[in-house]
Amino acid sequence: QVQLVESGGGLVQTGGSLRLSCAASGRTFSRYAMGWFRQAPGKERAFVATITSSGGSTYYGNSVKGRFNISRDDAKNTVYLQMNSLKSEDTAVYYCAAADTRALVTGAHRYDYWGQGTQVTVSS
Repeated sequence: QVQLVESGGGLVQTGGSLRLSCAASGRTFSRYAMGWFRQAPGKERAFVATITSSGGSTYYGNSVKGRFNISRDDAKNTVYLQMNSLKSEDTAVYYCAAADTRALVTGAHRYDYWGQGTQVTVSS
C-alpha cells in the first residue's frame, strides 16, 4: 500500500512558476513509476508527466513539454513537478500517482495509487 500526499499548489500569475511535491509513504517508493495528471473543471483527467522507477527517463504531455519538469528523490520518497511559464490553461487540480512498474506510464488506468490532489490556479 502506498499513500501519496501532494503539496505546493496555489495561485500564481501567468508566466510564473510553481513546484509541486508528492510525498509517498512506504519503503518501496523506488519500485514505482510515478506520474502527474491534472483535471480542469468540466474536463477529464489528463496526463501531464511520468518518470520511470529509476528516474532515468521522463515523458511529457504535449501541452506542457518544454515548460514542466518531473523529477524524483528516492531518499525523500518524493516526486516533484516543476512548472514554469504557466498559462491560464494550466489551471487544474493536479494529482500524483504511482504505478507498480519500472516503465513510463501515460494511461491513468495503469496507476495503482493516487493522491488527493492540489489546486493550481493561474491568473492573468
